[in-house]
Amino acid sequence: MDFGLVLQTDPPASRVISLMKRAERNGFTHGWTFDSAVLWQEPFVVYSQILANTTTLKVGPMVTNPGTRTWEVTASTFATLNDMYGNRTVCGIGRGDSAMRVAGRKPNTLARLGEAIEVIRDLAEGREAEVDGQRMRLPWVRDGKLPVWMAAYGPKALALTGRKADGFILQLADPFLTEWMVKAVRNAAAEAGRDPDSVTICVAAPAYVGDDLAHAREQCRWFGGMVGNHVADLVSRYGDHSGTVPEALTEYIKGREGYDYSHHGRAGNPSTDFVPDEIVDRFCLLGPPEAHIEKLRALRDLGVDQFAVYDMHDAQETTIDAYGAEIIPALGD
Repeated sequence: MDFGLVLQTDPPASRVISLMKRAERNGFTHGWTFDSAVLWQEPFVVYSQILANTTTLKVGPMVTNPGTRTWEVTASTFATLNDMYGNRTVCGIGRGDSAMRVAGRKPNTLARLGEAIEVIRDLAEGREAEVDGQRMRLPWVRDGKLPVWMAAYGPKALALTGRKADGFILQLADPFLTEWMVKAVRNAAAEAGRDPDSVTICVAAPAYVGDDLAHAREQCRWFGGMVGNHVADLVSRYGDHSGTVPEALTEYIKGREGYDYSHHGRAGNPSTDFVPDEIVDRFCLLGPPEAHIEKLRALRDLGVDQFAVYDMHDAQETTIDAYGAEIIPALGD
């Protein structure tokens, strides 16, 4: 199992770079950031410095979207970083939540997202693609490689991931839901004539190492609110008792009264008071190292290839170091 570190690009960028360097020293293979230009600093500028200050760490957004930047700009940015630092980027992509809504736009349709996945990958790897009716190619790309991993929750998005993406990003660490969603992605890949095992599975969730569970829950409760914001879209589309989406994912959002993006992804988010302890425990990894190891082994047995640690809380360095000293080595068995 690989491990990634997920951060927001809050200023100063030097701290983000420092934490990513620390993660690489502790055995992490991937460094991810949020991508929402209004809420945080521009991640691709920061990636250049992360890559320059690390040796093998791969970087990318968790996640970008097809609407913030034109597709050729996104592809060219990835390809430039790859040319400078040796194919060390991954494109995490989704419909666009905070990046689009904060700017007053609606998230992209799945049809547009599916088209963008292929176009961005083709352009970044030097192939010709069509953008808004115009055929184009980046003539300077040589030996480019850009895996595109899609974030998804709902049935149609999971099916699209299986058909077109190189990887699947699941932003929660509940084994029951992970099994359900991984199966949906792999079935869609098989139906599309792809090797189901070729789709990399990445589970991303907050991890907090320590014995004070009450404090850890409060530091990570924001995540249930963030997930609930996506789930609310599913409920509005499918209904909360449609059978299309598991009730384990939809039941807890009944107490949700809105969402304030100014606190998006932050400990103490007042928009997440409705999230019960049970959901925090199910979606996150909390407690002593042994508890993390046990849950990660269960996820690995379900086919998870990477666990990406959301490290937005008051114990960032402690968590990175604990993973490097005890948890990552234990998952190498």
